Amino acid sequence: MKTTINARQMNVTEDLKQAAEKKLRKFDKFFPGEAEANVVFSRLREKECLEVTISYGGTLFRAEQRADTFLNALDECVEAIERQIRKNKTKIERRYRETSYPFVPDEIDAEPLPDDDPVIRIKTFPLKPMPPEEAILRMDLLGHNFFVFKDSETGETCVVYKRHGDTYGMIVPEL
Repeated sequence: MKTTINARQMNVTEDLKQAAEKKLRKFDKFFPGEAEANVVFSRLREKECLEVTISYGGTLFRAEQRADTFLNALDECVEAIERQIRKNKTKIERRYRETSYPFVPDEIDAEPLPDDDPVIRIKTFPLKPMPPEEAILRMDLLGHNFFVFKDSETGETCVVYKRHGDTYGMIVPEL
């Protein structure tokens, strides 16, 4: 697994880098191909913050934890991502018993904007045709409240979103 380590407004020691790489090697058994991990260290209000994002085959596994030490936050992130992987595997097995889930890499680019712009960040990503059920699965894996996708039946750009009471909604453009 290719690991990228970044820090926000601080320096990361070699010990922390090695600990993060060692803990993330544990995920090599889950990803037979080339996966990418991004680890971001930061401090926020006297707490150590750690963000771990693993990208494999168009699927993102992400965890963000705050703890007293970076090592504790790293342990919590690893546990959270393991739970996400198990949850993903179970959902995929349930939905696609006969066929395998097609992992196709998506490229996500994010570029920061100037400070005077009210938009904080712009993300671009390819819209792959998929059924709404798959879009909901990906939204849940990312831990987001909404997901933009191209409906495989209609070809329209749609949005699925999480409603109160663990139900889902879908926004479809009016033709």
